[in-house]
Amino acid sequence: MFSIPGTSMSPSSPPEFTSNSTLLPPPSSFIDQILNAIPLPFWAIVTILVDYGSTKKNRGKLLYSLMYIAAKTELTVGIKQAMELKAMDLGGQSDPYVKVHIHPSKTTTLETRVHRSTLSPVFNELFTFQVNKSMLGVSEVVMQVFDFNRFTKHHMIGELRVDLSSVDWNHVIEEWQELSEPLKSEDEDLGEICLSLRYVPAGGRLTVVVLEAKNLKSMDIRGTSDPYSFNFDVPFDHIRRVNLVISVWDHDAMTRNDTMGKIFLGSDATGNQLLHWADMLSNPRRPVGQWHTLLTAEQVNSSLVLKKKMGLPKRISKQH
Repeated sequence: MFSIPGTSMSPSSPPEFTSNSTLLPPPSSFIDQILNAIPLPFWAIVTILVDYGSTKKNRGKLLYSLMYIAAKTELTVGIKQAMELKAMDLGGQSDPYVKVHIHPSKTTTLETRVHRSTLSPVFNELFTFQVNKSMLGVSEVVMQVFDFNRFTKHHMIGELRVDLSSVDWNHVIEEWQELSEPLKSEDEDLGEICLSLRYVPAGGRLTVVVLEAKNLKSMDIRGTSDPYSFNFDVPFDHIRRVNLVISVWDHDAMTRNDTMGKIFLGSDATGNQLLHWADMLSNPRRPVGQWHTLLTAEQVNSSLVLKKKMGLPKRISKQH
């Protein structure tokens, strides 16, 4: 026997409950059978918990391929297509692209091009990595799908990791897999930098403005920053054959200066860096801004192939 303040209740006098058939659907015969089998007082209130399925967020699927040529120690990763990606934009779409690298070395990170306003992009891009056969047993391919944003951080939609030690290399692998929730970053976040690029074909003038940097490993205690502008002379017939390398340094009056991160844009770039360069070329005389994630010096140096026929143009002025 128990009581609730303001009410009276006894086994022979069950409480009266009003019901609204428009709010609750009639119980199924299956639930009726369960309730009838439970020896409960006829006034008992039973709460039924209904499992509507897993609460795991659906991030989408990725179709990829793997092929290894032992004679050349070449691993080719194919990013075919994705489907049912998680919508990251307010309009219910995403601007997806895929980053690919080999863990744990991660000396080279390659990217697909960005596909605008779609949850089922078709990439059909191939990436080749140099991987010694002895490393196949301790390495994995990491494929990370991001949502592109020009002026904000690119959020990861999901990732796919394939353990290379479990792959049968007697034939080409091609399969769909579900994207999973991203793991914690394998490397320390080096920060981001916002650059504005402007090219004037008639004068052969390339202007690079460093607008802002954030989340750097080491920040000025004042927390302030000023835009820096760099101008280069680049003739029109050279602009499609040069690379722009941006290095962020930690200045220390007492010890040596250290590189905090690097980024490069230009004809040899890939992914978002190539997209920014292409946007600049397709919009002459107009400043084009974009955020970029800093990479390690090792990553940039391994990806960048400087052309011996023509060095980087000489910087002619600096303004701030």
